Amino acid sequence: MRKLVLFLLLLLTSAVQGQILNGYETGAPAVVQEPRWVDQVRTRLDNMMSDRMLQSTQLGLMVYDLTANEVVYTLNERQRQRPASVMKLVTAITALDMLGEDYCYYTSFSYYGKIVGDTLRGSLYCVGGFDPTINQDDIRYMVNDIKRAGISNIEGMIVADLTMKDTLTYGSGWCWDDDNDRLTPLLVDKKDQFISVLLREMRSQGINLSVTLGKGKVPQRCTEIVRYRTGIDKVLSRMMKKSDNLYAESMFYQIARANSTNPGRASDASGAVKRLLYRLGLDPVNYTIADGSGLSLYSYVTAEMLVKLLRFAYDNRSIYNHLYPALPIAGVDGTLENRMKTAPCRNNVHAKTGTVSGVSTLAGYCQASNGHDLCFAILNQGVIKASDGRAFQDRICEALCR
Repeated sequence: MRKLVLFLLLLLTSAVQGQILNGYETGAPAVVQEPRWVDQVRTRLDNMMSDRMLQSTQLGLMVYDLTANEVVYTLNERQRQRPASVMKLVTAITALDMLGEDYCYYTSFSYYGKIVGDTLRGSLYCVGGFDPTINQDDIRYMVNDIKRAGISNIEGMIVADLTMKDTLTYGSGWCWDDDNDRLTPLLVDKKDQFISVLLREMRSQGINLSVTLGKGKVPQRCTEIVRYRTGIDKVLSRMMKKSDNLYAESMFYQIARANSTNPGRASDASGAVKRLLYRLGLDPVNYTIADGSGLSLYSYVTAEMLVKLLRFAYDNRSIYNHLYPALPIAGVDGTLENRMKTAPCRNNVHAKTGTVSGVSTLAGYCQASNGHDLCFAILNQGVIKASDGRAFQDRICEALCR
């Protein structure tokens, strides 16, 4: 009996101490452990998976916590889907990794023959580097530099060297009825009019021309007189902010031509992308890379693949420091200027959009309420209204950020 009483007293003492420790003695509320942030987000996203749109469409989704180095959420992350313009992320990250942050596009002029007095007797070669940024003001500067080289008369030929890439002026799998830019290494104002604008400007600046026109590869024993260059960031910014397809294809062909003197082909660039994917631990056989812009009907990626690339860029500051500023910013600029215009997404979500018929995509970076950096890929397929896909993506971003 005595032992039983002592046992009951011990139990009572423990209970009283437990009440004191939990704040009951002072009247304070009990401490309730809050759910982890990641659990809260998973619950929010789980609730979104009952959206009516998903009953008749497909979704590939992956969210990764870059700070904690853990997967936050996945759904059909290995299902192959069309990327639309999110393909530009693939092109940009591959280019920055392969070509480097200091890479430049070059357009140059060389001559073959001799200069007698102020007259070039021979051929002037215009060597295209597929620079999509060149405009008529740039042509004016180029012609002025040709004059500064002492040339006021040209007797012979003006030759367009287009051998930087193959002769295809369209991308593999592009729709025949789309009004797309021509893929050629010599452009002015994004149009295939380089030579005609050049001739007009030469005459305007007083250069006398007695020439015929031609196409061909610049001979090895030519003398270069003018070289015009454009940094990769200038191309990258418009390519991502405005989702410019021509700019993306120009970068795709820079990848194709890297480390080769042969004309670049789309298959060369595709091979470079797949080599990067292999380095990241992915099986390249699982993906199709047909172009650099996402216009192609033949390109297929996965949410997992995109997140792998975004993680790779985040871990490599020489890539990330150029990619991140080029991405559209929610509620601020680019193709996200009119989306997610309020907190917590505004000025927080930095991501690439994608839209073609039946496809709406979004992939990029944001910061969660706990201060963690996240990356994500959302691929909506089979959507009749692209606006439905965009609204769904915006809700996912809001769930991640709040």
